Amino acid sequence: MLDYSPALMTDMYEYTMLDAALRDGTANRKCVFEIFTRHLPVGRRYGVVAGTGRILDALERFHLNDDDLKFLSDRKVVSPKTIEWLKNFKFTGSIKGYREGEMYFPDSPILEVEGTFGECTLLETLLLSILNYDSAVAAAASRMSSAAGNRPCMDMGGRRANEWAAVAAARAAVVGGFQGTANLLAAQLYGLKAIGTSAHCFTLVHDSERDAFASQVKAMSANTTLLVDTYDIKEAIKTAVEVAGPELGCVRIDSGDLAELAQQTRNQLDALGAKNTKITVTNDLDEYALAALQSAPVDSYGVGTMLVTGSGAPTCAMVYKLTEREGEGGEMVPVAKHSENKATVPGRKLAFRSYEYGLATAEHVISGSEEKLAAFQPEDGWKDLMVTYMDHGEADKQYQGHDAITAAHDYHAKALAELPITAQSLMKGDPSIPTQIDVL
Repeated sequence: MLDYSPALMTDMYEYTMLDAALRDGTANRKCVFEIFTRHLPVGRRYGVVAGTGRILDALERFHLNDDDLKFLSDRKVVSPKTIEWLKNFKFTGSIKGYREGEMYFPDSPILEVEGTFGECTLLETLLLSILNYDSAVAAAASRMSSAAGNRPCMDMGGRRANEWAAVAAARAAVVGGFQGTANLLAAQLYGLKAIGTSAHCFTLVHDSERDAFASQVKAMSANTTLLVDTYDIKEAIKTAVEVAGPELGCVRIDSGDLAELAQQTRNQLDALGAKNTKITVTNDLDEYALAALQSAPVDSYGVGTMLVTGSGAPTCAMVYKLTEREGEGGEMVPVAKHSENKATVPGRKLAFRSYEYGLATAEHVISGSEEKLAAFQPEDGWKDLMVTYMDHGEADKQYQGHDAITAAHDYHAKALAELPITAQSLMKGDPSIPTQIDVL
C-alpha cells in the first residue's frame, strides 16, 4: 500500500536466524512450516480463515531495495554475506492451506509453507500478522452476519482502527459475510461496494435541518440516506419525507434505543406514505445487539468498532511452527516442540471434514511423511480442505483480487451452513465439531 517492502514487516530475529543459518549451512535445508491455533477465542464455536489473498499480494513485493539492505547493514542486523544473499531474494517455495472463507478449529493446519529454512523463516511475522488480524475480523463479521439474518451488514469501522488495518478489515469483513464498506481505499483496491452519505456535521453546518436535507437530496437524489437523529427524530422524518417525497431511499438512526426508534420510524414513514423507504441503524453494534434487533423493522446495519477489533477477540492466537526439516542425509525428518502446554504435532499435514446427512461431524487432520500422505485415502464423503496457493514461487491468481473475495464470501456462507446449528449460537461453548488428529 505504502512504498515500503513487506520484507521488513518482520521481527529482527528472523533475519538474525537467517544470518546464523547461512553461516552454519542449515539455511538451505528443506523445511515445512505450519500455521495453526491451539484454541479458539474463549467460547467461540468456529474460526474463519481470511487474509490468504493478501499474503499472496504481499509476497509479490517481498524483496529488499538498496535502502532496506543499507538499513540492515548499518544496524549490523546481518553480515555482508547475508546482505549479498538478500539482494535478489524471492520466495520460491510452495504454500497450501485452507481457502479463504473456510471454517477452522483448534489444530487445523490453516497454512503450510514449504521451502528452504532461510526463505521460510523470513515469512513468519508477515504471515501471522495478516492471518491473525484478518481472520479475527472475518470471524466477527461471520457472527454478526449470522445474527443479522438476511439484513445486510456494512463495514463502517475505518476510524476505529489503524488506517491500514481498516483497509484489511474491510476486505476481511466481506469474506466473513458483510456486503460493503465505507472505506474508499478498500473499495478501490478490492472492488468492494462503497457506502456512505453524510454525518451529523453536515446537518449542523446548515441553517436548518430542512436545508441540509434539501442540499443532500439535490446532490444525491431522493434515493439517498438521510441521517435523522441530529435533533428530534420525529420532526426529522417528517421533514425528510416533505423534502424527498415518498420516494426517499433510506433513513439512518445512530443513537438511542434502536429497536424502539426503528419501530416508531417505520410506523411514521408508512403513515407519511413512504412505505418503501428503508431504515438503517448504526451506533456501536455487535453481534449481540444485532441479535436483539431481529424483531425490529430494520433493513440494514452499519458496524464499526466491534468489527475491526474482532468483537472482543482481536487476534486468533495463530502460531508458525517448524514441523518437518531435511536431515543430514537429505531425508525429511518430522520435528516437534515438547514444551509444556505448547507441544506441536510433527510432520506435514492433510485436512478433511466428514459429514453426516449434509452436516459436518468432525475435522480430520492427518500427519505423516510426504510419501505416506500421498498414499492416504480419505473415507467416502470427506471434503479435502486444503488448496494450493503457491507452487515453487508461482502464485495461483484465482486466489487474488476482487473475484477471489467474492468467491470467499460465497464459500463462507456455504461452509457455515454445513456446520451444526449450534455453531451460530452466540452463547459460549465448545468448537462446533471436534478435531481428530491421526499420525500415519
